[in-house]
Amino acid sequence: MLDLGLADKVAIVTGGSEGLGRATAMRLCQEGSRVVICARRKDVLERAADDIRKTTGGQVLAHPADVSRVADVEAVVAATRGAFGGVDILVNNAGTSSAAGFERVDDATWETDIQLKLMAAVRFCRLVIPEMKRRGGGRIINVTTVGGKAPAARSLPTSVTRAAGINLTKSLANEYAPDRILVNTICLGLVKSAQWERRAKGDLDGYYQEVAKRVPVGRVGEAEEFADLVAFLCSARAGYITGTAINFDGGMSAAF
Repeated sequence: MLDLGLADKVAIVTGGSEGLGRATAMRLCQEGSRVVICARRKDVLERAADDIRKTTGGQVLAHPADVSRVADVEAVVAATRGAFGGVDILVNNAGTSSAAGFERVDDATWETDIQLKLMAAVRFCRLVIPEMKRRGGGRIINVTTVGGKAPAARSLPTSVTRAAGINLTKSLANEYAPDRILVNTICLGLVKSAQWERRAKGDLDGYYQEVAKRVPVGRVGEAEEFADLVAFLCSARAGYITGTAINFDGGMSAAF
């Protein structure tokens, strides 16, 4: 077996109650990491934590939080420190798709998107990087989208905040590489998630078949495949990878 070296690492996964975040927490627990998941809905979050514990036998802490709020971000990091002693891995996964034409996006929508997708990541990074430095290194994964590289028409404000997340990734990677803190971003294309399920309005298989026509490999990505990529980037095996923006899109995007 390929040993990823993740046993006893401590990870925070935001947006961990469903879809990509939940799959990531499951995968890290399978590798022996201790994981804190956060999301806004306490009931959904706790069900996810229970399922991960039952499936993996791992240690997972559910901490309800709205990551767009400063106090909630601070509370998640404090709870992680209190439960597990520090932080080795941060997966900034929280966020929803907000896309409209420029003239339809008001200031409140811009501000909400910036707080949720950019400033939440900034605040988590600010809090965990000193922890990682003390522990001799760490991994940060910022989840963005291919639209952050190649925005489509009427893709605001998401395409702008995702582009900012890609830039944040590269900036942090350059600054903290000497501290053995490696920072990468995964740029999503069409991947199965709770957000897509809500849009399907009942016919999920048919919906995925329809949107898959836009993907060169002919299908929509699986949350578990995403989680595998996160686990690899967090692992000792990926020790020479930092500052990258990896497309996870089945070849859909025109951007490299």
